Amino acid sequence: MSKKELNHFNRAYLLLGSNLGNPKLQLENATRHISKDAGMLKRVSSIYTTAAWGNTLQPDFLNQVLVIDTLLTAEKLMQILLAIETKMGRIRTIKNEARTIDIDLLFYGKTVISSPSLTVPHPLIQERRFVLVPMNALSPRFIHPVFHKSIHQLLKECKDTLAVKKIQPT
Repeated sequence: MSKKELNHFNRAYLLLGSNLGNPKLQLENATRHISKDAGMLKRVSSIYTTAAWGNTLQPDFLNQVLVIDTLLTAEKLMQILLAIETKMGRIRTIKNEARTIDIDLLFYGKTVISSPSLTVPHPLIQERRFVLVPMNALSPRFIHPVFHKSIHQLLKECKDTLAVKKIQPT
């Protein structure tokens, strides 16, 4: 691939989460689908376990951040991520419910998008340690394009007290 072609890639940061079935296997399967359908896998965080956030009466989650390079627009990428969730058995009924897989688009380069169908960066990154801890492990100096602070700084300022424990190194 030429340097010119590489300039058309967009770097996207994704958060995977699962707390139903075999969550570790769900993360592996989602990563495989993303690599096949959404973009080139560049980096993968360790897997972390955390208590459920929001609706706490459910099993703990396994979470992981992926970094991909994609030729897709943010909107098309989100459509594909939602299709992968559906293919993997995700059924959306109640907000913050237990789920086989959840794939969030955290960042799409430095792009800021606010539309009825998509908000990028994800609007709750700065409030969730389960996002910031694996993001910080991969890209502590990444600057949030809305808050103009590094991931490391956002993690230091985060008021979320849920423990985020690494269970598996990359």
